[in-house]
Amino acid sequence: MSGIRSKRRWSYLFVVAVVLAAANFALGQQAISPYEASSHVGEYSKVCGQVASTHFANRSRGAPTFINLDEPYPNQVFTALIWVEDRSKFGSPEERYADREICVSGVIQVYRGIPEIILRNPSQVQITKTPRKSPSRE
Repeated sequence: MSGIRSKRRWSYLFVVAVVLAAANFALGQQAISPYEASSHVGEYSKVCGQVASTHFANRSRGAPTFINLDEPYPNQVFTALIWVEDRSKFGSPEERYADREICVSGVIQVYRGIPEIILRNPSQVQITKTPRKSPSRE
């Protein structure tokens, strides 16, 4: 009987260890800069940087929204992309994220030499710093 309890205890501890390791990976993931993203293609990563430019290409196929980090288009080093079918979940992302520091999470892909993450859900974006409001003159 004690052998069965021992096996159950070890099984339980193993499951707890796996769950904790997975949670630690997901939540404690090391952030990388937009410049480092090209070295992490195919990996699930968190990329953090300053939003340098945004654009909603509503007349282009797929009506994508581009959020470029650290360098504006046409010199972008990393792009977060939202397709039109997911856009309503984000509101007006080109306004919401403009001039902010954000982190985006997802699998890094490359399109025309530029690393990108496709955003399907707002939970993939964390605003880390909001722009400073200029002091009002009264």
